[in-house]
Amino acid sequence: MEDHGREARHSGDRAGTDVGRWFASAGAVPRSTIRLSPWGPDPRGGYGVVSSAETVRAALSALTHTRPAVLTGAGVSTGSGLPDYRGVGAVPRTPMSYQEFIGSDLARRRYWARSTVGWVAFSRARPGAAHRRLARLGPSLRIGTVITQNVDGLHQRAGSSPVIDLHGRLDRVRCLACGTTISRGGLHDRLLAMNPAVARQLPELAVDAARAPDGDAEVDRTSTFRYPPCAVCGGMLKPDVVFFGESARPEDVRAAHAGVRAAGSLLVLGSSLTVMSGLRFVRAAAAAGRPVVVINDGPTRADGLASERVHGRVEDVLAAWMRDLGLGPDRAALHRT
Repeated sequence: MEDHGREARHSGDRAGTDVGRWFASAGAVPRSTIRLSPWGPDPRGGYGVVSSAETVRAALSALTHTRPAVLTGAGVSTGSGLPDYRGVGAVPRTPMSYQEFIGSDLARRRYWARSTVGWVAFSRARPGAAHRRLARLGPSLRIGTVITQNVDGLHQRAGSSPVIDLHGRLDRVRCLACGTTISRGGLHDRLLAMNPAVARQLPELAVDAARAPDGDAEVDRTSTFRYPPCAVCGGMLKPDVVFFGESARPEDVRAAHAGVRAAGSLLVLGSSLTVMSGLRFVRAAAAAGRPVVVINDGPTRADGLASERVHGRVEDVLAAWMRDLGLGPDRAALHRT
């Protein structure tokens, strides 16, 4: 989803918080590398449609007394300044694949350069209205597992539990050789120390990356950017997230399937379900005859499977549900600046 009301307010942070830019293709890569098609707004359109109050209430009724599981996507975090891949304002880009990252030194240099420029702003992202309202609704709806395709950890910080980070967490870095996990924040200091020119120019590079198309910003041309190996074994470090073309961890997938099986319904929030990683859970719930409620601004791959399809911004629909359930105003979100 795209949060039009916050677009101008967050425009200055886009270089830092647009995680998709970090994962954009490096351009010149080995021929054997898998390349993916550019992603951007869905050509079918359908953005900006808002469902009626009756439809919103019907969706709530479908979930009541069912102990729903929840599957979330990028549209839940746009209000925190983290743009998505498929929203109406998304910047079209070709996502970097796992094969590209591990097979191309240039790709890794580009990733770590962009990540260094953007990390400070990303690490400052806070739970938005959608995260907070979902956490507030949890006890009333008796929500079970929250499965998120996001990598920002904002559901946990808002108070939802348990949460399965299906695609990992961006605040962790893992060695592909020995499995050692380190803090992304700690690595940031080391990257700055290894690249003093970048450290001196961080504000300017952030602005340049925000204004220039992918592949044409100064940070993208930093082919001399240095990044460290694993301090334990010398292996390759990779952000502890699932890249395109990479599979989610089997234990996370099993836990997510178990959460869906234990639930009486499935609520999908802010996801176009473009990739099978999330869509499979919708298909499993529908095949089991459980109600599926989908809330998103714009089309999704599950529109034909939804028992109730609600168009609009996630935070607005959740606010309406809070009013219907007598939970009162979300004061923390209303007064957030």
